[in-house]
Amino acid sequence: MTYFHDAVQGFDQPRFAVRSAQKQEAAAIGAISAAARNEYDRFHADQWFSGDTGDQFLARYASAAVEGYCDDVLVPAEPDLPVDSFLAISDLQAHAASFGTGFSRVVLTAVGPANRGWHLKLVSETVQRARQNGAEYVLMTTQATNRAVFRTCEKLNFKVGGCSHVLACSHFN
Repeated sequence: MTYFHDAVQGFDQPRFAVRSAQKQEAAAIGAISAAARNEYDRFHADQWFSGDTGDQFLARYASAAVEGYCDDVLVPAEPDLPVDSFLAISDLQAHAASFGTGFSRVVLTAVGPANRGWHLKLVSETVQRARQNGAEYVLMTTQATNRAVFRTCEKLNFKVGGCSHVLACSHFN
């Protein structure tokens, strides 16, 4: 499922304390990603990522996001709250240039038990960040089984932009 927010400049939601993850936090962010397993995400549901391969891939991907693969990685910045969630953002600069408008895309996000409820806050602050950067759109994709993300999108006035399905069949003899 692809969701988009096209009223970024008029976005009026409460603010939350977030900060950019630091490069020295890359391994910790990777561990958060690996621990927040979703059996139905695009990696764990794929037979190619059997066993812990999906966890290892997501850990490396999240670490790389902090190390510069993504344009920003937001984490909570509340006093006395451990960092147990993150949201990685790509500003899609090449696409923005060709379309003549600004985009931000939620690339990867994970929320551990110590940060329950932070998905909405991180997504909200992603829209705030896009507004501050002059972007007109925020994009986010998720699996058709991820109702928690649907609720976040509904609460923050995202719209459904499209849906696609990948079907796979394996024959075992």
